[in-house]
Amino acid sequence: MGTLAALLFFASLLAHELAHSLVARAKGIPVEGITLFIFGGMARMRLEAEDARDEFQIAAVGPASSLAIAGLFALVWRLGLVAGWHPAVTVTAGYLGFLNALLAVFNLMPGFPLDGGRVFRALVWRITGDPAKATRWAAAAGRWFGYLLMAFGALQLFGGAVLGGMWLIFIGWFLQNAAGMSLRQYLVRNLLEGVGAREIMTADPDAVPDDLPLQELVDDHFLQMRHHAFPVVAQVRPVGLVTLQHVKQVPRHEWPGKRVRDVMTKAEGITVSPWDSVSRVMEVMQEAGERRVLVVRDDRLVGLISASDVAAWLQHEEELAALRTAAGSG
Repeated sequence: MGTLAALLFFASLLAHELAHSLVARAKGIPVEGITLFIFGGMARMRLEAEDARDEFQIAAVGPASSLAIAGLFALVWRLGLVAGWHPAVTVTAGYLGFLNALLAVFNLMPGFPLDGGRVFRALVWRITGDPAKATRWAAAAGRWFGYLLMAFGALQLFGGAVLGGMWLIFIGWFLQNAAGMSLRQYLVRNLLEGVGAREIMTADPDAVPDDLPLQELVDDHFLQMRHHAFPVVAQVRPVGLVTLQHVKQVPRHEWPGKRVRDVMTKAEGITVSPWDSVSRVMEVMQEAGERRVLVVRDDRLVGLISASDVAAWLQHEEELAALRTAAGSG
């Protein structure tokens, strides 16, 4: 009974997240995957909803699906009692109905990043027309809800319910941290949306020909210029990217006979336009599993962007924001 209940509840969590994913995809929002963890699950969406209505529908469908599943198990429980089914069926069905109803109610709490917090965010967004303000309010509600759970857990802990109290404290701590992290991710994503690749790229980077032997690449480029990666060109057309890691994967005695084109990452999938946003640059890096992308205009290489370039730009913006705040308070 315990094993069956665990497997069916796992399936219920998956159905909850699939509901989010299906509605998001119907709204044109790509979903990279679903992660299940100790506190539930999360559908990883590549983009934010474009309006409050889409946000509301994507968020609300999760708890709605959990309530529907709870109702289904409750129906099985009730039919089993009337028909005199074995307690292994009725007790398990009743337990799963209760758990799914509890999951729905908990997720409807108005604290980001819970589904209820996203519903709250959508409502504030609709009223104010300001998604940034709505996200801040929802994140603040999420932090306070986390603190409330921690306080309630502490009361239980001192009242003798050690395991339950510690569990509530742990959940509250997780939620208040997740709320802060979700807000930071939203603000960073918005910040990156407003910046073009051309503003942070390394312009006219050193490039190597695709027919260059690896031995010469190491001797004349990696050892001399101290770069960790080079764009690869065939005449003037960018065709790929070669990194020090690519070379390390080839046995040293094969370097003289191997060419750059034999080990490089091809340009398809790691190319952006100078007018693409830095947010798009990060998406391309994530999709390709590379830490660098080529910036190409009219089939010619104009720049190179690395993950460290993005990080350095973000740190610079944070320092400028802190400086503006200090100047304003002064």
